[in-house]
Amino acid sequence: MPEYSGSLIDHLNVAVPDLDRSVAFYSLALAPLDIVTLLQVPADPAADQLRMHAFGQHPKPFFWLVEQGRVGTNMHLAFTAQDRASVDAFYAAALEAGATSQVAPAEHPEYQPDYYGAFVLDPDGISLEAVCHRAP
Repeated sequence: MPEYSGSLIDHLNVAVPDLDRSVAFYSLALAPLDIVTLLQVPADPAADQLRMHAFGQHPKPFFWLVEQGRVGTNMHLAFTAQDRASVDAFYAAALEAGATSQVAPAEHPEYQPDYYGAFVLDPDGISLEAVCHRAP
């Protein structure tokens, strides 16, 4: 079996009721993880295209916000952090941007050895996490 080399998920679309508010929040919260705006897609009613905003790391967008009016329930999204300091920075930036704390940055050996994560709720109630799997 080949060695695991990263995520097998290519991208994720998340429906949000207020795209501009969500873009403002995620722009601040994801900056410590080096995840930035890469693409904006305008609405096109003739093509049944909704307005979208894509974040990622150049050149690959992988996290898309789609203006759809409501958010799914019981959603959780974890972003990979390069180190524990980035997890801490994500948590601080997300709270500053308007998130609600769920779990402050901490080790979680119940998930995996060296699992270090922080959990917040975004302004729409989506559970977000930044996680590092490296030893301190």
